[in-house]
Amino acid sequence: MTDLMWPIISAGIATMIALIAVLLFWKIHKERKSGFPMQDERTSKIFGKAATYSLYIGSYFIIALLFAFIIGREFYDLPDVDAGYPLVASLLVYNVSFLVLRWYLGRKGE
Repeated sequence: MTDLMWPIISAGIATMIALIAVLLFWKIHKERKSGFPMQDERTSKIFGKAATYSLYIGSYFIIALLFAFIIGREFYDLPDVDAGYPLVASLLVYNVSFLVLRWYLGRKGE
């Protein structure tokens, strides 16, 4: 990236983080004012199941990624991969699988 683009992108990232934080606090404040509990037994169970399943999915993804890198390096003489892209990919797999599973289990009912 050019030297001019980096401060603009950094400011955009900081703005997005601040916007997400404001929306999250607004949602929490709105739910507290409604008088209903934020989590009951059902939602706690759904969150627990979704977290457990996403942990398994993410762990298996990382193991498969490591095997692919090892096989590529040892048998096909592929160059080593920087750590940034696999870390971002595994973080996305963890988070997206948790969100999808939480949504699915919430719709399914258990």
